[in-house]
Amino acid sequence: SRRRPVLVVACDGAHAPTRPPGGRRTKRGPGTWREAKGVRLYLLGKDHRVIHVASWHQIADKAALSTAVGVIAARIPRDRVRIALVADGADWIWDVLLAHFPEGEEILDYYHCAEHVYETARAQYGEGTLEAQEWAEAALTRLCLNELGATIGGLWRMTPRSADAEAAIRALSIYLAAQTARVGYDELRRRGLPRGSGGIESANKLICHVRLKRSGAWWLEANGNAMLRIRCALYNGTFTQIFE
Repeated sequence: SRRRPVLVVACDGAHAPTRPPGGRRTKRGPGTWREAKGVRLYLLGKDHRVIHVASWHQIADKAALSTAVGVIAARIPRDRVRIALVADGADWIWDVLLAHFPEGEEILDYYHCAEHVYETARAQYGEGTLEAQEWAEAALTRLCLNELGATIGGLWRMTPRSADAEAAIRALSIYLAAQTARVGYDELRRRGLPRGSGGIESANKLICHVRLKRSGAWWLEANGNAMLRIRCALYNGTFTQIFE
């Protein structure tokens, strides 16, 4: 292709079962679910085929994630790729990605967006109704055409049919208002850019969930992170050198 290849930087959180340390004479206490933060880099090949580059997953806070993304960003040849940043609407994800990839194209995951739209449609018009289907498809069409202002304006003009509908409409309008310049999915497709975060979702499943979410398994944070480092090394193709 005459155009530079697209390098997708996708970020999301997964849930990991953790437990506090115990001793011979002390109970370890109840387990808690912690967020295992993950970032995945991949190239978009022909027909949007995913070409894996690297994954990083750890039970960590935002600062640790930012440090890791900073190390990754320093190794990217910025002049040789077009960078696409894909995430859901979480502010902490966008804060980290934009801090290290300010030139990246911001893309709100279409499927997370559609999920919020359909939730609002069901709350306003009822589960499985034709009205709900028509309203949701009309709203998503406007978002595909990058008519974010018109979509939010339509939400403000809606007359809620119940308290739940009012809460859903307000939540969706707030959610969309924070996503300026992250929609326009038809234009993204024409430019060869991704619209969904399936790449990081599958990484969360294969690297984190499949191994950590075992029946009865509760992990010390250090042990869980050690296992995640091994899993990432296997998928990144670096296990032998790391093991040595």
